[in-house]
Amino acid sequence: MTQNEQTTDKTGAQTSVRDNGAAQRYEITVAGTTDAVAGVAEYRDRGDDSAASTERVFFQTEVAEEFGGRGLATILVREALDDARSRGLIIIGVCPLVAAFLEKHPEYADATRPVTPDVLRWLRRQQS
Repeated sequence: MTQNEQTTDKTGAQTSVRDNGAAQRYEITVAGTTDAVAGVAEYRDRGDDSAASTERVFFQTEVAEEFGGRGLATILVREALDDARSRGLIIIGVCPLVAAFLEKHPEYADATRPVTPDVLRWLRRQQS
């Protein structure tokens, strides 16, 4: 698990995002909330052990209802994508939230690949 630097949400609360590799998801917590996980961005890694050819397929992002409206999903996605890119992983945004973020932020284009039918078939097999 890696720990990223802290960021503040729209209320000014400190947040922290970490990669929980065992659960294959990034988790965001908010300071002062007993460090409960406020949201997750789930992924599966596709490819061999070489980071240069491994695709990190993001397929679901959720923030708990009680944390809605605070910008946590954007913080979570940005930090997850920054972490994946820093590791040399190729980002594939199946999750609508991740896909929308990537569309609004062309600076990630060098680290992304489009969603293809092959990726979707592979992902369905991973989840069954």
